[in-house]
Amino acid sequence: MAKDYYEVLGISKDAGSNEVKKAYRKLAMQYHPDKNSGDEHAEEKFKEVSEAYEVLKDPDKRGRYDQFGNGGLRGGFEGFGGGFGGFEFDLSDALRTFMSEGFGFGDMFGASGQTRSRRTRARGQNLQLNLKLTLEEIAEGITKKIKLRRYIRCETCQGTGLKEGSSPEDCSYCHGAGEIRQASKTIFGQFINVTTCPKCAGEGKLIKDRCTNCSGDGRVMGENTISVNIPAGVSTGNYLTLNGEGHIGARGGSAGSVIVVMEEKEHSQFERHGDDILYDLYLSFSQVALGDNVEVPTLKSKAKLNIAPGTQSGKILRMRGKGIHHLNQYGSGDQLVRVIVWTPTKLSENEKKVFQQLSEQDNINPPTGDKSFFKKVKEALFE
Repeated sequence: MAKDYYEVLGISKDAGSNEVKKAYRKLAMQYHPDKNSGDEHAEEKFKEVSEAYEVLKDPDKRGRYDQFGNGGLRGGFEGFGGGFGGFEFDLSDALRTFMSEGFGFGDMFGASGQTRSRRTRARGQNLQLNLKLTLEEIAEGITKKIKLRRYIRCETCQGTGLKEGSSPEDCSYCHGAGEIRQASKTIFGQFINVTTCPKCAGEGKLIKDRCTNCSGDGRVMGENTISVNIPAGVSTGNYLTLNGEGHIGARGGSAGSVIVVMEEKEHSQFERHGDDILYDLYLSFSQVALGDNVEVPTLKSKAKLNIAPGTQSGKILRMRGKGIHHLNQYGSGDQLVRVIVWTPTKLSENEKKVFQQLSEQDNINPPTGDKSFFKKVKEALFE
């Protein structure tokens, strides 16, 4: 079950932005990994409160979350990574959130406080791809197999980047800390500025003897096939995030995500309107005048449709439940059938006589009266 971000921060749903920030600040200070060294539970709580804060501090994200829950944060889908969703938030994201809010080490330990060094591995890049879907696939949902070309772990060195039998060396620039600290004094006290070491990129180690297969990167380019579960009811522009399926990071870095963007193919027979579909049905004059029971195509197969005597050209008939399944909801849209009377372009002499005889009948011509043209059209379409 998805986490309730309001419960995570211990605030009500009508909490203001200042209250949200205050709750985050308190919990972030409490669970920060540098104050809870080796405590996995504290680290998870730190990530949870940071994730909740990232959503609730942003009016747009908060609005979508309030209306749709976690699905609103995932391109309109629920659970992308086992479905649609994938609002991935790891420890590095949580730490960036913490630092971006201006919370320094002095906030936790005092102006001269010290913290343990943190060595990081850069997360791999995301992959984005467009997936074209037919209206039939969208209507019911489908599982697609997708072949990806991406960075995967080097099996020769097991992702370390090291030549067999060698070991990494401490970075001479940061002395193995992975970060550079600079202290400065102001009228408000001492401030410690911490930046990632530019030489080792925060790893704290340098590789002298590199793996010959991956040139010390710990990863190589490879191919694999993944399964993507597309729920019914998606639209062009909706996207699915598959966590951990993107490029793997260098030398043990976590994998990025695959972002699958949906694109609806144009259909030869149907036109989509939300979860309803529109189909133009061409009928002869005799069919609409006398009535008929005709077979029309649907997204699944074919179905019978009753044409009442006297049906007017342009009238919309509704076939309930024959449209597209609602996204993350029960039920389906309808198939709308627009009746269009087909007019023959070439008539034989005998056919001309038949139509001439019909035209002389009292009930064969359009009625005249005081009703406006638009009112008559409205009655014909929606009676």
